[in-house]
Amino acid sequence: MEPITGVLSVISFANMIVLGILVAIFAKMYKKTKAQLPLGMIVFSGLLFLHNTIGAYAYFSMEQLFSPEIFPYLLGVHIAELAGILIFLKITLQ
Repeated sequence: MEPITGVLSVISFANMIVLGILVAIFAKMYKKTKAQLPLGMIVFSGLLFLHNTIGAYAYFSMEQLFSPEIFPYLLGVHIAELAGILIFLKITLQ
């Protein structure tokens, strides 16, 4: 197992935790207001959660199918995604 594969999985799990928090916040908003925007955000966050779940699983189960040269690029994408959803969480909590 490549060491960077573990890092990719940890970042995917961190993304999943933040996205789970966002889903809970938006569900609470939707329950209070019945507005459509929180419902859309739940779907959006849920799909990103699914993306990270599949990604974390793929890094372990299909590692032999990936070229190790692609891992740094995937790491950059996941770090950018984590930064984006952390900013999204910060804005949501304000």
